[in-house]
Order: sequence, then structure tokens, then C-alpha cells
Amino acid sequence: MIKCENLQKRVPMAGTELEILKGITLEIKSGESVAIIGASGSGKSTLLGLLAGLDEATAGSVAINGTDIGALDEDDRARFRGQHIGFVFQSFQLLPALTALENVMLPLELQGQNSVEEQARHYLQRVGLAARTGHYPLQLSGGEQQRVALARAFASKPAILFADEPTGNLDTTTGEHIIDLLFELNREEGTTLVLVTHDQALAERCQRRLRLDGGALVGE
Repeated sequence: MIKCENLQKRVPMAGTELEILKGITLEIKSGESVAIIGASGSGKSTLLGLLAGLDEATAGSVAINGTDIGALDEDDRARFRGQHIGFVFQSFQLLPALTALENVMLPLELQGQNSVEEQARHYLQRVGLAARTGHYPLQLSGGEQQRVALARAFASKPAILFADEPTGNLDTTTGEHIIDLLFELNREEGTTLVLVTHDQALAERCQRRLRLDGGALVGE
């Protein structure tokens, strides 16, 4: 499902270059759950962004289901993400002017899907928010907002779900509930799950754990 070879990322800094990722090569199979772990500054979120096509590599390649996403222009990458990839972020990334229902419907509408309200309501019910569909993000707790984000991510039935610190802004109890929901939905949908986390309990729920240190892949 995901294959990257010699993936590198460098950024200009004070007249020189800062090397963030150093020749990462890995493969992730369809349906696998994989945690990317490591200390702060090890390059975890940068790697996730490159795998998801949110950023461009300095060198190397990323292929998703046989498509070299580095060979696509920005519009084609965005279209590809919309068709194949879902996201859950630490900061929820909900649009404040839209209700929970509208936030889940939006990506489905952008894809031109039919019966988007029915789909959105189904996934909000799955995450326990059937009674909160008309509420705006500011009217929801952090845990509820992350549940809306999960519903939005799974509603478009992505082949791959990327999650960046999905429990980072939540208390322990709420975070555990979100983890349970994430893996429950993942099993039901057969989605490939790739997540960045500092949460050891979350990492241990994954089938594989990839450790980064100083921008290098140092172990599994």
C-alpha cells in the first residue's frame, strides 16, 4: 500500500541546510496498523506529511498503491488525497462555522458523492454523536471534537488513514476512548492505519512500531 525509498527532507537554515529525514526506506502493507515513534524532533510528523503527500521530499520517492505521489502536481496530489486518504490531527482541524454534521459532510460533498448526509449521520452515530449533529465545534468538548474528526476521516472510506498525535490534546480517559474507537472503526473498514504518537499504549495497539531517531529509521 505504501512504499518509500531513500526518502530525504532538508530545509534551508542560517545559510546551511538542516537534515530532517535521512534516507528512509520502508513498506507498509494494505490493512496494517503502524505506529511511528521517537523523541520530539526525530522527524515523525515530517515523515507522516511526506507519506501522505502533504509535503514534498528533497530526494527519494513515495508510492501509494503504485502511484508515485511525488510525480503529481499539487492539484493532482490534492485530488489523490481526497480519493484515497483520511486524516486525524491532534488539533482536530474542524471548521468552526460548520456543525458536526456539516464538517463530516464537507469532504464527501467535495468528492461529489451521493447521499452524503446519510453517510455523515451514520458515522456520527458510530462515534456516539447522533444527538450532537447540529452542534458547532465550540459547543463540543475536546473528545467530542476528535470523535467528529474520526467520523469525518472514516466517512470517505479512505484506503489509508494517517493520524498525527490523535490523543495529544485529550485527557487519559478520553484518549483511551478515542483509541478504542479508532481501532474499532479501523477493523470494520479494513483501512491501513499509520499514526505518529508519543502514547505508548496507543503504539502498542498497532501491529508494527517504527522508531525514528535523529531523522533516521533505527528499528522496528
